[in-house]
Amino acid sequence: MVEMNVYGITLDPVSNMPIVILKGKESDDILSIWIGVFEANAISMKLDEVFIPRPMTHDLLVNMLESLNAKVEKVIINDLKMNTYYAIIQLDRDGQKLEIDARPSDAINIAIRTDAPIFVNEKVLNEYKNGLQKDLDLDEEEIREWIEALKPEDFKKEDV
Repeated sequence: MVEMNVYGITLDPVSNMPIVILKGKESDDILSIWIGVFEANAISMKLDEVFIPRPMTHDLLVNMLESLNAKVEKVIINDLKMNTYYAIIQLDRDGQKLEIDARPSDAINIAIRTDAPIFVNEKVLNEYKNGLQKDLDLDEEEIREWIEALKPEDFKKEDV
């Protein structure tokens, strides 16, 4: 598994749908996942440290976990089936290990609110790289150059 950080949110120039970009914490691995507008907004608000007086859905879930004495150990984006990503949230509740099925966008939202690490299964990264190269007819170096060329202004959070 590869530990990753949220690199930012951008918009697909064709569909205008939000994309969360994950980048390897200690590697050059990249994973981009198309997500919903509300989930992208929640990620952006947390990354920008926007405070709102009442808890949003992901904040509510974190509050519930805390009140139940459950700690988020990590989230794992663990599968890719028919262009759909799957994730799990791993919890520890008084020594009991639990795995909760989640959409990656929700798992990422929970992770950034609890400072839990985000991992991506290497199989998922390989499938992503192979699919991206086929779809765009780019080699891995061209993909890496595109990601590294992204500038902060490319992440139009105000549009999300």
